[in-house]
Amino acid sequence: MPTIILFAPLIGALICGFGHRFIGEKAGMVVATSLMFLSCLLSWVIFLGPHGDSDTNSLFTWIRSGSLDVDWAIRLDTMTSVMLVVVTSVSALVHLYSFGYMDHDPQWKEGESYKPRFFAYLSFFTFAMLMLVTADNLLQLFFGWEGVGVASYLLIGFYYRKPSAGAAAMKAFIVNRVGDFGFVLGIFAVYYLVDSIQFDVIFAAAPDLAATTFNFLGYEVNAVETICVLLFIGAMGKSAQLFLHTWLPDAMEGPTPVSALIHAATMVTAGVFLVCRMSPLFDYAPGALTLVTVVGASTAFFAATVGLVQNDIKRVIAYSTCSQLGYMFAAAGVGFYQAAMFHLFTHAAFKAMLFLGAGSVIHAMHHEQDMRNYGGLRKKIPVTFWAMMIGTLAITGVGIPFSYDLFHLPIGFAGFVSKDAIIEGVFAGHSTYAFLMLVTAALFTSFYSWRLIFMTFFGEPRGNAETHDHAHESPRVMTIPLVVLAVGSVLLGMVYYKSFVGDKSEAFFGPSIHVAGAGEHAAEAGGDAGSADDHAEATSETTEAPLLDEQVIESVEPAGEAVAAEAHGDEAAADDHGGEAAHHGDSGVVLHDYHYVPNWVKLAPFLAMLIGLAGAYYAYILKPEVPGRFVAGNRGLYNFLLNKWYFDEVYNAVFVRPAMWLGRFLWKKGDGATIDGGINGLAMGIIPFFTRLAGKAQSGYLFHYAFAMFIGLAAILTWMIVGRAG
Repeated sequence: MPTIILFAPLIGALICGFGHRFIGEKAGMVVATSLMFLSCLLSWVIFLGPHGDSDTNSLFTWIRSGSLDVDWAIRLDTMTSVMLVVVTSVSALVHLYSFGYMDHDPQWKEGESYKPRFFAYLSFFTFAMLMLVTADNLLQLFFGWEGVGVASYLLIGFYYRKPSAGAAAMKAFIVNRVGDFGFVLGIFAVYYLVDSIQFDVIFAAAPDLAATTFNFLGYEVNAVETICVLLFIGAMGKSAQLFLHTWLPDAMEGPTPVSALIHAATMVTAGVFLVCRMSPLFDYAPGALTLVTVVGASTAFFAATVGLVQNDIKRVIAYSTCSQLGYMFAAAGVGFYQAAMFHLFTHAAFKAMLFLGAGSVIHAMHHEQDMRNYGGLRKKIPVTFWAMMIGTLAITGVGIPFSYDLFHLPIGFAGFVSKDAIIEGVFAGHSTYAFLMLVTAALFTSFYSWRLIFMTFFGEPRGNAETHDHAHESPRVMTIPLVVLAVGSVLLGMVYYKSFVGDKSEAFFGPSIHVAGAGEHAAEAGGDAGSADDHAEATSETTEAPLLDEQVIESVEPAGEAVAAEAHGDEAAADDHGGEAAHHGDSGVVLHDYHYVPNWVKLAPFLAMLIGLAGAYYAYILKPEVPGRFVAGNRGLYNFLLNKWYFDEVYNAVFVRPAMWLGRFLWKKGDGATIDGGINGLAMGIIPFFTRLAGKAQSGYLFHYAFAMFIGLAAILTWMIVGRAG
């Protein structure tokens, strides 16, 4: 079954991309979509089946060179099954949606065969992404990693006649190469130190790596910290984190289904998956985890601020994606990998729906993307309106506060459940900076999300009147995926809360996420544990590795004495282990403690959502003139946010222009003047000069030839005499 899931999209891509000439364009598209739905169905069968076990199925030997022995294998565990349903479900719905969206695309001339190529690219991307998430070793993962990079390049630049699309594709490709360079160095370091790139071997070697150091420029550097930082650099590029984020908004130049598939639900989450997959290493790297937390929280805040002022509907959602990815990394940084995967899971539904909903709006408005030219569309496109309304309720975190305390289950939309779990988790992980950044980002997310809804669907129609008059609902082939994703946006958080971050978490994830001594934590978090003293005693007995960071020693559980006893148990274990490497990101501790944060922490994201909603309603419904006055009075701040904190301008000045200057210098002075000039000078100057001299010597007179022979003989004799004398 996993083999069919993996290779069905590849077969579909080949049939659609090359076979459509024989079976027809429509048939090729239907075949690719049908095989994608087959993969989706089988993925759900695996996901809904038993969890907790890990199984590896070797397909064939891939590389065997010296000590490097790599099989092409399928690793199947809970984390893989989660990614399988995310990737195949979104991809299948995007394939179906594309039948309507890509029909009669105005970017193409009449008679051009572009749809089979588009569907083939989608299926090939899905195959590469599945290769990434089912990998059993770092090299196979990197193969899929680069495969999705190639596919994204092709899809972002699909409208190749648009210079902006070509530039965006190049930008995405180049920026990701920066991150991938760090990833490759991390793989090299792992192989050099462990002599293997198999996950199980690497994970088993984590304690030894944590105790290994090497000298770099006179400094003793910890091996596992270095490896984790390098791997995270790769994740930063693929998941568009701060400093390597600049490619993601420009990638909106591709067709909207591409944005939904790649830049909302699948490829950009590969970095989060990588960090969670490598959790056994990251748990021994407190410095790397701190970096992950800070970068993730900073990205969430940065992207949310920029999203406040964007006017392109797709760019608003793109910066929202960037911000939500920051939430996931912040959770992983405090060792709360379960919450990171939970938000990845729920985010795929509501963010894909928002992108597809935006595509439906763009389709209705004849490919107009500026929200300033929308308004009053809710009656024109009611299905799209309600779908995007549900997506907005999900991403902004609408739900019933403290419902878990009352019903032992949080009641709310998917984002309310998973995003609030992250915010509470980073507080339980004692990262004050991340907590403040994420709550602030939640407020901004609410504002710009409701701003999008109000500007698009409410108020008076703006822009071209004829476009508004002809606006109509998208065909069913486009609205059915919206309805399916809307159901997921409502239910996924509540249905899978206990499995991801509740009392069933440990059994659900099994060995796929590294949890040290989390069994009793999970039980107490679900309300099934015994007394606090019994819990503390059980924890001190089951914890196998000490905690390096003193931050996790304190807990905010109301029964403070019990948690203090647990903390002292961990501290004693640390003393017993002496110099043994310690765990920092103990997800068992955070998974337990986040249930016992103070009530004001649980209420903070909900209040932030309300403030953002109230601000957007006031500014865009009650007093529409307010935004204009605010911009006029704060032009500097507005331009700063509108220009994305001037990251592109800084990079252009620091990297692009010097690189272009160096390129021109090497082209004109190096290639033109030195290489071409040298060859041309030799061919057109020196050789012709000697040729003319030799031509003059060929006079035809015998005495000229005799004189030349005499001169040569004299030169030889002189050379021999001088040589002997020396």
